[in-house]
Amino acid sequence: MLGARIVSRLAALVLVLAMSNHLGPAGYGRYTTLVAYSAIVSVLADFGLNTLYTREAARHAAALPRYLTTLLAGKLPLAAVAFVALGVLASRAGIGSLALAGIALLGVTTYSNLLRNTFYAVGRLEFEAVAVLGETAIQAGAILYGATHGAGPAYFLLAYAASYAFTCAYCLAVIPLFKLARGAPGLDLSLLPPFLKLAFPFALGSFLTNVYFKIDVPILQHFRPLEEVGWYQQAYKPFEALQFIPLAVQAVVYPLLAVYFRSSNERLDRAYHEFFRILVLLGWPISLGTFVLTHPIGRVFHLFPQSYVSLRILALAIPFLFVNSAFTAMLYSVDRQDLFAWATAAAVVVNVGLNLVLIPRWGYLVASADTVVTEAAFSVVAYWFLRRRRPLPWLRLSWRILLAGLAMAVVAYLLSDRTLFIAAPGAGLAYLAALLVFRAVTREDLNLFLRGLRLRA
Repeated sequence: MLGARIVSRLAALVLVLAMSNHLGPAGYGRYTTLVAYSAIVSVLADFGLNTLYTREAARHAAALPRYLTTLLAGKLPLAAVAFVALGVLASRAGIGSLALAGIALLGVTTYSNLLRNTFYAVGRLEFEAVAVLGETAIQAGAILYGATHGAGPAYFLLAYAASYAFTCAYCLAVIPLFKLARGAPGLDLSLLPPFLKLAFPFALGSFLTNVYFKIDVPILQHFRPLEEVGWYQQAYKPFEALQFIPLAVQAVVYPLLAVYFRSSNERLDRAYHEFFRILVLLGWPISLGTFVLTHPIGRVFHLFPQSYVSLRILALAIPFLFVNSAFTAMLYSVDRQDLFAWATAAAVVVNVGLNLVLIPRWGYLVASADTVVTEAAFSVVAYWFLRRRRPLPWLRLSWRILLAGLAMAVVAYLLSDRTLFIAAPGAGLAYLAALLVFRAVTREDLNLFLRGLRLRA
């Protein structure tokens, strides 16, 4: 699945940059503003039920068909409320012409996310990998066609909607065909009240997460020209594209942690520590490499010149972005989604406050800096919530990795005047060598990686 996600996100990054250069800063600003509003209101359609479904279906496999059938029906009124909210927000922001396309995208995304969570709950991620690659192929064909035939923002929203509609159809075919939902299906509306009650903290946390990830765009759009939204969002796309790495690992580990919480404290703590260490292992070199190699990256991906500084600032947030997945998965797994909501609320207060005060005067560059501070704030609060219940010796787990990353950064700096296709592999090899020199990678890590590459028997 991670392999499929890497292919998907690299392709998505190229496609988005092609689309943004085709639309220009103002047109791309309109598109991303609609996407930001859609992300914020999506919690009304989801209401935390996707995350709750993954956890409960992993714990109670026999009830999975009943859970899935009930939630597919139960989401209909929730989605209707979200559609109305998105239409109102789009109209008030002056992008009402994109509302219908945005509603279509929101609807298929809501159901595709619920259906594909079945693969995570039962541990059959090869099916998710196929879904990801299918989405990518549809997006590539549609977006490249639109970028070469003068399409507007609404077309690109519908292109993404078509790819997620494919996933819905694919999941509805695969789940019964391969008998992934073992048990008696049935509509049990009595499940909805307790599920909605359990899901509310997830919904609140999801809403607050979307706010602190997306609210900077509406604020920037309100106070500054649309061109600045386009500059900021083009720099944000490489940063945002990297989220798939921690989220992909989190999606695999989260159901496992949820099961360990009920069965083995020793396994739970060990998995939590290893999960954190792996995220540092992946996120730290990406952060340093992006910071040092901003100009080679910008040249390869044809970023707007104004986006370079923004990308360099955002690179500082990557380590926090990665380790936050460990904290999030752990809070969810130990049934403390309420603490996740509080941690996210603290991050929202930091983000919204800083953006409202600073964006009107300094614009998109300070929005980039606010993103770094917000991610760091979530890390601090979530770590504090967990430290008494699940202590994390973060320095002991990561100091060797931190040293290896700094050694890599020196090599990256020496190669920064070269093309990215020379600088990035050179820095990567330096990092691997430094990991071995500082003994930051163990034989157990290598065995785990090799086992992950083996196909299911």
